[in-house]
Amino acid sequence: MYRRVLAFAFVAGVCHSCIPRDFGSGSVVCVCNSTHCDFTPKLNTPNEGTFLHYVSSKAGQRLSPSDGTFSNETIEGASLIVNKNKKYQTMHGFGGAFTDSAGINIKGLRPAAQEFLLQSYFGKNGSEYNLGRTPIGGTDFSLRPYELDDHENDYELKYFSLTQEDYIYKIPLMQRALEINPELKFLAAAWSAPPWMKVDNRYVGYGHLQQKYYQTYANYLIKFLDAYKSHGLKMWTISTGNEPNDAILEIKSFNSMGWTFEELSQWVANNLGPTLKASQHNETIIIGLDDQRCFVPWYISKIFENEKVRSYVSGIGLHWYTDEYFPPILLDWTHDQFPDKFLITTESCVVPFLDYNKVVLGSWERAEYYILYMIQNINHWVSGWVDWNLALNMEGGPNWAKNAADAAIIVNAEKDEFYKQPIFYAIAHFSKFIPRGSTRVDITNHNDIKAMAFTTPENETVTIVYNTYVNDNYVLIEDDIYYENLMKRNGFLLQSEYATEREHQ
Repeated sequence: MYRRVLAFAFVAGVCHSCIPRDFGSGSVVCVCNSTHCDFTPKLNTPNEGTFLHYVSSKAGQRLSPSDGTFSNETIEGASLIVNKNKKYQTMHGFGGAFTDSAGINIKGLRPAAQEFLLQSYFGKNGSEYNLGRTPIGGTDFSLRPYELDDHENDYELKYFSLTQEDYIYKIPLMQRALEINPELKFLAAAWSAPPWMKVDNRYVGYGHLQQKYYQTYANYLIKFLDAYKSHGLKMWTISTGNEPNDAILEIKSFNSMGWTFEELSQWVANNLGPTLKASQHNETIIIGLDDQRCFVPWYISKIFENEKVRSYVSGIGLHWYTDEYFPPILLDWTHDQFPDKFLITTESCVVPFLDYNKVVLGSWERAEYYILYMIQNINHWVSGWVDWNLALNMEGGPNWAKNAADAAIIVNAEKDEFYKQPIFYAIAHFSKFIPRGSTRVDITNHNDIKAMAFTTPENETVTIVYNTYVNDNYVLIEDDIYYENLMKRNGFLLQSEYATEREHQ
């Protein structure tokens, strides 16, 4: 039978078990409601010489733990050598997005189920998400297109105001998530300026910001930061704009605003950068691009020709929707050109086209897709990963532009249930075991085994292993004591799926 497995080695703990349900996709979801939800309690450091191994599989395992002891026994299998002396990027974290649609779906559950959902993502017994992205104004995953100031020529932004979507669907959930995990950091991004600031006065289409509104728009974004900070929600980053090339290429039918690199350079250097630095939000950093991999490094290279822009922009935001068409070496080139700028994936989701089902409950193949591209991106300098909507409904919405998608959690409000998809556990294998401040270290890869390794701030070693082969494989993990001729081995059977290992050093 064709299956794959993701495994993690960590400390054992008592788990609130998954209630599985098969929707006929060849895999299962875990069902949560107001009275039950599966959790993985906070794990302690393994004792020296021991390891824990956590597995999720198509057959139904979900973060299932086992433990073991290191030995020098010779085992035939794929040999993966961890070299902690060879270090790469420091990780910023993992998370998801507080969209209007996510809020609508979460609020559609009873309070107890809402709490279970938020604990599943942000709690110590859940995925331990520590990043949360929030839109500035509306997106396609809203009930309507909207921004935060609809009064034309309001240069002074006297009519700027948050909306009911902010007060009902975003702010309360973000506040509760922050209570659950005080380490949570927020990323803000606007899909568009108010239409009256744009050359075409529309939410969609080939719309750029009119130059006479450059400073007004910078002030508009500061107003947003002010408003959310007044509710206890400080932004870690602010984007220069979500997917600016959508409007230039006119390939999307939802909220967007185009920036040529000349326009963006001028605006960041003369307006956004200095305005942000002079404000009370001078610790909020700017993320540039916020678009597909195919636009690096050339787009970033062009805007960084302006030294002021380069001084203001700290990170480069990436979306994964064209990753299969453009090689990851583009990320290496970008890092090599700008090693002082971190790379971070700010948006990812499964967006099926044409006749494909928007939501496939229990799809293991979509979870595999996540694992493959998360490993690929992080192994090429990406330092964080933010999934898109935290929760969608059974149709993959709501979405005013009819651009439905799949999500890690699907809500069935009529039954007061939500379903944790295999995607949920795929991401959790990263987010739960790779805390902020972990450093990626070198690990060899095998033809059929994709792997990555990290040293955590607690000096633990975490390995993530993905078996792409159709059969089970034995895997031998050797740590870097090998290089001192004192080899410790951890051999285990890697079923055809995914894996992570953590050991005490």
